[in-house]
Amino acid sequence: MKNKTMNKRVYGILGISSIMGNWNADFSGYPKSTSDGNVFGSDKALKYPMKKMWDNEEQNVLYIKSLAFGEKGKDGSISLTPRTLKERYELLFGEDNLKDVKKVLTNLMTAVDVKNFGATFAEAGCNIAITGAVQIGQGFNKYIDTNAEEQDILSPFKDAKAKEKNEVKAKAKAKANNLSEDDIEVKDAQNSTLGTKITSNEAHYFYPFVINPLVYKELVDLGVTEGYTEEDYQNFKRTALVSATAFATNSKVGCENEFAVFVETQSDTYLPNLSEYVTFSKDEDEENKDIEDKDLKDIKDKNINVIDLKNLVDILNDMSQQIKSVEIYYNPYTTKLANKDMKFAKYFNIITSKEVQ
Repeated sequence: MKNKTMNKRVYGILGISSIMGNWNADFSGYPKSTSDGNVFGSDKALKYPMKKMWDNEEQNVLYIKSLAFGEKGKDGSISLTPRTLKERYELLFGEDNLKDVKKVLTNLMTAVDVKNFGATFAEAGCNIAITGAVQIGQGFNKYIDTNAEEQDILSPFKDAKAKEKNEVKAKAKAKANNLSEDDIEVKDAQNSTLGTKITSNEAHYFYPFVINPLVYKELVDLGVTEGYTEEDYQNFKRTALVSATAFATNSKVGCENEFAVFVETQSDTYLPNLSEYVTFSKDEDEENKDIEDKDLKDIKDKNINVIDLKNLVDILNDMSQQIKSVEIYYNPYTTKLANKDMKFAKYFNIITSKEVQ
């Protein structure tokens, strides 16, 4: 295959807002947090809506859950189960021979999620690990007043196993009170069941990412891919800007793309995690009193979000000779950017993609 690898690196930030939504829950149902209580979203939470969007567009996506009917059981039941990795591979590529490693690698590199994020393909006779060109870090919430909100939800149905559960409780009660089990009345459920929905009142996640096309150099030399191309990058960029907003499940309604930075640099330029160089606050916050920005002087609405770019601007201005371009996307209807004096940057409305002057 011809080498079409793009000759640049890309560093950036992807910002996700969550208003009465649950962007990334842990196994308890609450927003995921570190041991010291800092709320964050994993890279998987950001990648999944992107993969789902590509899948809906009928692009090849390997690492996504897909279902199939299982074999009929002895009792005649047929279950609905997730496909194995091998079954998913066979579904996408129409091949079940995993002995030809070059062919498997070539197929894997045509899957859009593998091309971006890499893969671990561990199947009998074919154990492959691919480091992705796109690496996304953990997205920490930068809004200090985030709280979890728990709502009770009434189901329209009773618990089908309520009587069975009550029987267990009745036996335990009879034993504890030295009573015969016949003396304890076992009742079926008299009401429908209760469920729980957990959301954040408001959270703002900022993810760092980096794109290094040279990570596929060896695979290009092996002739299994043309490399990470400009077309691949534009596909990632397009999806990264809208996929969270598009992914409107029950828990993700209220979660939207609200901010993004794309910094294109020379291929030998190295930048730190850029998400550490922006801050988020509300206009009424004490820390905003020291912001010297004429665009913010007349803002008195506590619901206006303020993203301060001062530290980001400083580091990018100092490295301007190694930077090809900077694009910053934000929601101008809800957000103001503070200290955005970056001469070579272009600013865009993240909803309309139109340039903001």
